[in-house]
Amino acid sequence: MKKIALILSFCLLTVVVARAQKAPRFKVIALYENGGHHIEYSKAAKAWLDKLAADSNFSIDYIQSTDSIDSSFLSNYQLFIQLDYPPYAWKEKAVKAFEKYIDEGKGGWIGFHHATLLGEFDGYPMWNWFWNFMGGIRFKNYIATFAKGTVNIEDKNHPVMKGVSPSFLVQKEEWYTYDKDPRPNVHVLASVDESTYEPKDGITMGDHPVAWTNLAKKARNVYIFMGHSPVLFESKDYTTLFSNAIFWAAKK
Repeated sequence: MKKIALILSFCLLTVVVARAQKAPRFKVIALYENGGHHIEYSKAAKAWLDKLAADSNFSIDYIQSTDSIDSSFLSNYQLFIQLDYPPYAWKEKAVKAFEKYIDEGKGGWIGFHHATLLGEFDGYPMWNWFWNFMGGIRFKNYIATFAKGTVNIEDKNHPVMKGVSPSFLVQKEEWYTYDKDPRPNVHVLASVDESTYEPKDGITMGDHPVAWTNLAKKARNVYIFMGHSPVLFESKDYTTLFSNAIFWAAKK
């Protein structure tokens, strides 16, 4: 009996070790801001991402600057998530490596909110490649006092929108406006109905895409505007959209 118990214990240990050593399905790098008023969103996103990674067997690492990014660094990851990090003040080697990563389809990309803060900010010039990547738009204005708004799904058949309600309410967002509509240059997945803003303050742009993909790039890519407030993670529609984007962009 002791021998049988020993054998069973050994087998159980082997299974436990094998599971512990199971390789992740894919690896993700997430870049997020190290301060400012988006930090609460980033904290909530990290907690949610860590749980999703553990439950779905992928790994995720976090960085708060572009200092370490080069082609060798990016080769370790199948997905790049840009959490509220603007497209300026990147190190030159990071710029070149990221452009190659996207243009050559080395991995997927999901960008949120601040990724369309395009223009000349803090003394930095426009990143023209990123401007093209985001549909040729320039940041114009935003609702600094926040507003609710209803997002309508436009491409219900896209994998990123599987299980997402046809329309869902975003409780709190500082909706951006741009100098022009990105629609002619990107494939729009969802838009916000500006007539549903509450409260209303007149900062609108008409046709207002808030989720899209640039089909001209080899990398699977999704931009999702909503990404300011941590309350977003209380929305099943938002977390479904986020989760779908991860597995689609990572080709999983």
